[in-house]
Amino acid sequence: MAEIVTAGELRDILTRYRRIAVVGLSNNPMRPSYGVARYLIGQGYEVAGVNPNLAGQTVLGLPVYATLADLPKPPEIVDVFRRSVFVPEVMEQAIAAGAKVVWTQLGVKDDGAAARGRAAGLVVVQNRCTAIEHGRLLRE
Repeated sequence: MAEIVTAGELRDILTRYRRIAVVGLSNNPMRPSYGVARYLIGQGYEVAGVNPNLAGQTVLGLPVYATLADLPKPPEIVDVFRRSVFVPEVMEQAIAAGAKVVWTQLGVKDDGAAARGRAAGLVVVQNRCTAIEHGRLLRE
């Protein structure tokens, strides 16, 4: 499957799937992961936080889990706020968790991991912000 780039494809992902795991969620309000998670919650998405350093804590009123495997429900979208070097590990967790989409944030990209995800049947979006794309495509 080719890289997802069209507005229609992005709009479809953001309307079809409602459960999003934010991998790398921070408890620092100045970090992008915090702001994007807050935005997604405000848009009605079911958001789960994943960060092994904050596991067992609460961020934005949400419990934070150590890994995708620890989530009570499988994520539909895995929104990655980790450096590119960690994307292969997150991709393997996403595949194992039964995710439908792996979406890496601005500046985060690993073509090898993306190919692995696509080969496993996942949709992969790289180097794009879920909040920016949602605001651009779905907020009228």
